[in-house]
Formats: sequence, C-alpha cells, structure tokens
Amino acid sequence: MIDGHGDDLFRYKEKVKINFSTNIPQTVNHDGLVTHLYRCGAVFKNYPEPEPRSVEKRLAALHGTTEGHIIVTNGATEAIYLIAQAFAGKKSAIIVPTFREYQDACRVFHHEVKFIGSLTEIKACQPDLVWLCNPNNPTGRVFDHNAMIEAIDSFSEILFVVDQAYASYSVKPVLTEREVLERRNVVLLHSMTKQFVVPGLRIGYAVGSPQILDSLRIIRMPWAVNSIAIEAAHYLLTHSDDYLVEYKRLHNEALRVSLCMKELGIEVEPTDCNFVLALLPDRKVSELKEWLINTHGLLIRDASNFEGLTSRHFRIAVQSHKENDKLIDALKEWISL
Repeated sequence: MIDGHGDDLFRYKEKVKINFSTNIPQTVNHDGLVTHLYRCGAVFKNYPEPEPRSVEKRLAALHGTTEGHIIVTNGATEAIYLIAQAFAGKKSAIIVPTFREYQDACRVFHHEVKFIGSLTEIKACQPDLVWLCNPNNPTGRVFDHNAMIEAIDSFSEILFVVDQAYASYSVKPVLTEREVLERRNVVLLHSMTKQFVVPGLRIGYAVGSPQILDSLRIIRMPWAVNSIAIEAAHYLLTHSDDYLVEYKRLHNEALRVSLCMKELGIEVEPTDCNFVLALLPDRKVSELKEWLINTHGLLIRDASNFEGLTSRHFRIAVQSHKENDKLIDALKEWISL
C-alpha cells in the first residue's frame, strides 16, 4: 500500500504547519542524534553489516535473552513482509480495522485472508496465523492483556504476530518480551522509529523463538538495514532516557480532544494511547482533509482505506495543547460552514 499510509507530508510539504496525520509527536529534540550521525558520517562510505548483528546483540542484552531471539529489520514493516513470505500460502486471520500492511503482505505471498473483529472469533476460522496491532492502529485500543495471553495459550498451534509499534504510548499493559520468550507461538514486533520518533530512519525488530526468526533470516536480503540506521540505533539505545514518551500527558490530551470533537457532533472511538479514530456525521473526510490543509495548514489522516471503515473516518494523533486547540478551532469552523 505505497500510497495509502498516514503522514503523507510529502504530498503537501510547505503547506503543512501542524502534522496530526503521523501517530507520533513532532516536538522531540534530536540535536544529540544529529550531531552523532554527523560525526560518524563516514560510515556511508562502506557497506553496513550484512545482518545488523551488533544491534541485535545489544537488544538481546537489554531484554535479557540471546541474539537468536531478536531480528533487527528495516522498520517493523520489513518484518511483516518477511513473516508473510516465510509462511506463504497459509491461512491468516487479521483483527480489523488495523494497519493495512498485514493484509497487503499476506496477499503478496498468497495467504488466504480472513478478517475478524476480536480474539473470540479465532476458533471459528481456524487460521495458521493471527495478526493484530496492540495498541491498535487506527483505533488506539489495547487488547485485554489476560484475554490475549489466554488466546495465545489456548491456540498453541497458531502463530500470533503482535505488532506493538506503539507500546511506548499505551496507558494499559501490553505483552512483555518475557511473556513472548516463554512461548513459541508469538512474534512481537517493535518499531524503534515510533519509540524514538525517527520514522525516516526505518529501523525495527522482532522478538520470538529462534526457530521462527531463523526462517526470516534465511529469506531477508543482505544489507537490509543501512549504516546510518545502525549507528542511530546504537545512539538511541545508549540515550534511551532522553526519549521517554510522555504517554500519560499525550493520552490526557487525546481524551480532551475527543471530548471536544464529541461536542461538535463527531463520533470518537475510546483510545488507550495518543491517537484517536473519529467519524464525521456527514460529508467525506477527503473534503475535510483538503480544507484543513488549504485553509489552516493542518494535516489529518484520511482513514477510509482501513478495512471496515468508511469515507467519513479519520484519525488524528495529538500534539501540543496549543496545537490541538488549533485543530479543534478549525473543526468548529468547518462544521459551521
């Protein structure tokens, strides 16, 4: 889905003053990272590690495990496609609405895809794999922790692919690495680009059993993670305390903005993190999106291409209090037109 993601800032460039389309805050200070990458800029003169083992080793130590349980990828998206390829032709159940890349990757590799609405529907469709996002994009909801563990343990023959790219933004408990390492039928996806707010660098990783991850290593191309991303990963992991997510503040802002939108007649899904899924009472989101860009320089996420959603759905990720107020004021203006 090359053209269907959020954060399509590249389409509008200088028009955008505030970006609500991305799911991550825009005010993180990266001066230290930029200085570090400038100082080691010569790394681009040579090939990177064929496999980013140095980062895998560091992450393994961080999570108290061995390198065989970690695979570092070119963003979490590469891991999604590698898993779909490794299990080509299998039957996948995807809990929707959710990130479109799961179904796109599965269809590229000829999976039989079944869309379901909850964990309770797994038994009825008897899949080989279950794909879910936690917190879920675009709803912002976190799956009940006990229910997820129960499902994973009840269906030990099914591989659960759990994408926790936004785990750092959750106000509710999510799966831990230890819980995953104790089981052989879970792959946990992480996105360093979300945790450290560096989406342009494309670096993520998966945690799981060596048997499953080895099947991914066999098929991934060499040098998939470039030298700059590897250097950035080492810096970020060393300076992780500088990148602690203010998840409670962001969630409180999400609740405040949700309440304001409800007062405007816009339906809003409950959220457990920093972004919100909303539904216009009438008119298409595409009209609102273009009006916000052209009138106020505000970019939102048209969510109509998520499975199960409509042309009236949109998603926003909260930013600063002042910036969020500008969005609310703009929505008030548009509703009154």
